[in-house]
Amino acid sequence: MSRLWAALAIMVAVGAQGAALDDEFLAAREAFRAGNAARLDKHAARLKGHLLEPYVAYWQLNLMLEQAAPEDVRAFLVANRDSPLSERLRGQWLKVLGKRGDWEMFNAELPLLAGDDIEVTCYALQARLRINASETLPEIRPLWFIGRDLPESCSPLFEALAAAGMLSVDDLWTRTRLALETGKVSLARAVAQWLPAGEEPRARVLEAIASNPRGYLEKPQAFNLKSRAGRETVLFAVHRLARTAPQQAALHWSKLAERFSPADRAYAWGMIGYFGAMRHERDALAWYAHAGDLSDQQLAWKARAALRERNWPEVLGAIEAMTGRESSQPAWRYWGARALRALGRREEAIELLRPLATEFNFYGQLALEELGGKIAAPAARYKPGAEHMYAMSRHRGLRRALALYRLNLRAEANREWLWAIRDFDDRQLLVASEIARRHELYDRAINTADRTVALHDFNLRYLAPYREVLNVHIAQLELDEAWVYGLIRQESRFIASARSRAGASGLMQLMPGTARWVAKKLGLKDWRWSHVTEVDTNISLGTYYLRHVLDALDGHPLLASAAYNAGPGRARAWLPEAALEGAVYAETIPLNETRDYVKRVMANASYYAHNFGQPMQALRQRLGVITPRQRDKEASLGDTP
Repeated sequence: MSRLWAALAIMVAVGAQGAALDDEFLAAREAFRAGNAARLDKHAARLKGHLLEPYVAYWQLNLMLEQAAPEDVRAFLVANRDSPLSERLRGQWLKVLGKRGDWEMFNAELPLLAGDDIEVTCYALQARLRINASETLPEIRPLWFIGRDLPESCSPLFEALAAAGMLSVDDLWTRTRLALETGKVSLARAVAQWLPAGEEPRARVLEAIASNPRGYLEKPQAFNLKSRAGRETVLFAVHRLARTAPQQAALHWSKLAERFSPADRAYAWGMIGYFGAMRHERDALAWYAHAGDLSDQQLAWKARAALRERNWPEVLGAIEAMTGRESSQPAWRYWGARALRALGRREEAIELLRPLATEFNFYGQLALEELGGKIAAPAARYKPGAEHMYAMSRHRGLRRALALYRLNLRAEANREWLWAIRDFDDRQLLVASEIARRHELYDRAINTADRTVALHDFNLRYLAPYREVLNVHIAQLELDEAWVYGLIRQESRFIASARSRAGASGLMQLMPGTARWVAKKLGLKDWRWSHVTEVDTNISLGTYYLRHVLDALDGHPLLASAAYNAGPGRARAWLPEAALEGAVYAETIPLNETRDYVKRVMANASYYAHNFGQPMQALRQRLGVITPRQRDKEASLGDTP
């Protein structure tokens, strides 16, 4: 027997061995979830020596962690350091120790925690505060300026800041404003309680503004602009209205601005410009012109607003004002180079484009084309042999992951897989990716191959399963195979049973309403929602809907991609008033998820076309030019769900 077949035989044997105790393991899991320690212990006795026994031991410790002996916890952590369970238990134990105030044991265990956890971080600062307050207090201050709810372990730190006189009234108002910006009215009220008596904003008014900011702003006679609370309340109303109606917010603010300080005026105009840019308002840059210092997020949308207006000096100015971390993102390196080139600074543009053109992403492809190159996948310079497959098949972490996938415990399995490959080199990643492919774990195969740095295999990164089934529908509907594969790769990573938090299911991630509508169009008499994860059914419904949105959006794959993710109505609402290059349309999609999705789908399509041996089409050509909106067409989307 060859080593390759031996490797496969081992994996089959692992599956057969685990299957015999699957029910026992799942019953143990249910006992843990029910908090039934006695029943869990009974199942644990029958799972001794099982590949997944560490999970049972973890559940047992978890149920009694506050009473567990330190030596038992440490024994588990040492025995299972090759599993993510050790990291999870260590994080939970640190929280128990911090809550208990057992700082000696806490400090001994903390350096071994690999990940970040804000609750543990606050306990760690508590421990340090006891020893050296003068050094620790300045490190605590940045936590105060987080505009979201923080765990209880952070509260003593803020009390220490206040006691040391390191929280000014301005600091209190800054966090209140940050909380209101994110809609956290309850947090704003909690922070405001730290203000001197009588200076806090009225809670009932804040609640009313959250639901009806326009109504509040239309009654200026009720404002009390002499107090900080009154001014902050009006600023909150302007901010809240700008989220949905920036033109109205600008109108109200222009009447009020002179009664506020220059800093407050700049703050409000920055927010109005930001929300206006996201809604593609033509006045966005004019509003930004009145703003002061802007956050990276605001600057990003200032750059996007300038792109829609073809205002290259403003594009470059916004990018240059960003922090180094933000401006180094592929998007801003590319658009910065485009701005430099448009402004006649060709050599500087090329300096930005050259390194970007080596990256395998949307902007890497565009940069390569700017330099005159053509998109191509790198040659696969390494293919794992039977010996490498055999060795990797014995990796305990991957074996646990495979056992968990077999039990359909995908969340636990994904954690095991990621923990197992976290320190793999390129060769090991490609071997692990091939193992995943052979087990039809296409998402793991793709994601694992995606992590390589120097050695690549784009046949693994861009897998094409179910091709026989797909091509039948693709041919019937005259769809571009590379584009369809690029879309499915982004939708589900080819997991037939994939389900999103929003309720979409299957390979092409269909929502219930969409699936029902298409099934009716196709005349499927026996349609049931349970059929949606069947490969042929899902592909039949999904490709039909994709063809529908493609036709509804002038046959433009970029717009159809946006429509498939966010709906045809939104894709049309984002159309420009003057012809716009496709890359700018993609960059200025207001929804973060859809913007990222569209870029990935279109970049994926290029690599799939290369893998399929299709005539190569430049990405800029795929993206095309987006023509201005036509009001008569906006009303002709038919009965799209």
